[in-house]
Amino acid sequence: MLNQAILEDLGRMVGSDGIILEREQLQTYECDALTAFRVVPGAVVLPRTTAQVQEVVRLCARHGIPFVARGAGTGLSGGALPAAGGIVISFARMTRILEVDIANQRVAVEPGVINAHVTNAVADHGYFYAPDPSSQPVCTIGGNVAENAGGAHCLKYGFTTTHVLGLEVVLPDGELVHLGGAALDAPGYDLTGLFVGSEGTLGVATKAILRIVKRPEAVQTLLAAFHSSTAAADTVSGMISAGMLPSAIEMMDRLSIQATEAAVHAGYPLCEALLLVELDGPVSEVESQMRMVRDLCALHGSSEVRVAQTADERALIWKGRKAAFAAMGRIAKNYILQDGVIPRTALARVLRQIEEMGAAAGLRIANVFHAGDGNLHPMVLYDDRIPGQEEIALDLSYRILRACVDAGGSITGEHGVGKEKQQEMGYMFSEPDLATMQRVRCAFDPKGISNPDKLFPRPRLCAEKAGPYQPHPLEASGVAEFF
Repeated sequence: MLNQAILEDLGRMVGSDGIILEREQLQTYECDALTAFRVVPGAVVLPRTTAQVQEVVRLCARHGIPFVARGAGTGLSGGALPAAGGIVISFARMTRILEVDIANQRVAVEPGVINAHVTNAVADHGYFYAPDPSSQPVCTIGGNVAENAGGAHCLKYGFTTTHVLGLEVVLPDGELVHLGGAALDAPGYDLTGLFVGSEGTLGVATKAILRIVKRPEAVQTLLAAFHSSTAAADTVSGMISAGMLPSAIEMMDRLSIQATEAAVHAGYPLCEALLLVELDGPVSEVESQMRMVRDLCALHGSSEVRVAQTADERALIWKGRKAAFAAMGRIAKNYILQDGVIPRTALARVLRQIEEMGAAAGLRIANVFHAGDGNLHPMVLYDDRIPGQEEIALDLSYRILRACVDAGGSITGEHGVGKEKQQEMGYMFSEPDLATMQRVRCAFDPKGISNPDKLFPRPRLCAEKAGPYQPHPLEASGVAEFF
């Protein structure tokens, strides 16, 4: 697919030092953080400008070559998995913060800018960039936009889509368009909202205008230990039903605490369930709500409650939480990390169900997740040296996702569908739903070359007819349920 003439054209577009062709180097790009799927690309290009990105994409469009945009490769669903014989467009060299506009509370960046660097650029002015994935020190804004990344503080501040005002996008035919703008709410169709979370299937973002947030007057972080996940989950429900909106509510179980303590030594108490609750806002409001949180913890039988007394103590608490996934290697040779969403009121029931499913399969499951918005991150632990255990773990992880859907939730909250969960899309959505999504994709990418074979449970062509509409079973029965 990539003949010598095409490779020479690519070299002229991005420079001889901006193209990677050696197989040993190409293997660096064969997967993202989900290593179960691997494809060596035909070439990797490292453009420095939007104009170079346009040239590369136009070449792909002329020759029908599939391409995949890539940031830091921290994605957990195979979203940056290359297409066989295709091109990876790496944004490792497009790392400039283009504008810091404090007066209008916005920052313009190239897609290769690291998430944490946005906050660093505005911290001296008393602002921060709210979406904070666990990979915040290394993940890039382009990848965050593609996956609509979240993080611990998205309960109060919202996901990436809440903080993207506008985008500069190279469409799959090479055309440059601008979606949204510098204003808080652009008129017309919300094409910016459509693009954020589209996982690279609608084109390539080469610039993002981000909304930044004023730092709150006060921040307090609490640890609370419980004898059961049910008691911790009931405490979460109590906080939300009381009308509070903490900036973060995280939950960790015994296995995840053990792994984290072995790796980071954050000082977590060993218990069956640990809540991390952070409140921010005016001093009087934070102090009042923290008293309410303490009372709720006591009401539900918390065995220990601890409030960070210094900024360093608070930082250590969050260091432990954000290191939890990487730390799991301390207690398991392998694990599969899933990402499902359920209603908060179903937390206790679904956590029990997950525990029962793990016991039946003979595997341990560690849980560390965003309890405030019901975004679960179960980690199925296994040993690939034991024949058949990886297959059992994979099956269990997918059955957990289906349990989330059955509870009224979703197969993903922030990691995306990518390659990993595409078959589960058929469990969550009916065929007419998927056909409608495909029509949107085809409007942007009729040739199907932008991150192909992702999202949908089977290959689909834009010329393919959707067929007659089939009502959802709930509609056919006269019952409609929305959540």
